Amino acid sequence: METEKRNQIETEVLSNPRNQQEEVQALQDTLYVLGGKWKLPIINSICNGNKRFRDIERSIPGITTRMLSKELKEMTANQLIKRTVTDETPVIVEYTSTEYCRSFGDIILEMIRWGKNHRQRLKGTAD
Repeated sequence: METEKRNQIETEVLSNPRNQQEEVQALQDTLYVLGGKWKLPIINSICNGNKRFRDIERSIPGITTRMLSKELKEMTANQLIKRTVTDETPVIVEYTSTEYCRSFGDIILEMIRWGKNHRQRLKGTAD
């Protein structure tokens, strides 16, 4: 079944004949939007319910305030997250994932599964 699903996805996504330049451009676009050390952990943090800047920052070990601010701005520009400011006192700023961001949730789940399997595989060969 897994092979059948993969074949279906390949048929939907890849052109016939294959266009390597188009495929590389699509991969580069994806890596531009999602790549780097911090974007996926930020998305994961927001999807786990952290909406305020400090909550997101505390949930990601090693990220600096400056880097989180920069990444949140880029992710907002790429329509992955939405920044909402309330007109209350004190002003409250919250970040939420957009539907567009959630559209690659399956990809993130597959990456998590792959990473867990990879770690187990390495542990098995290290013994």
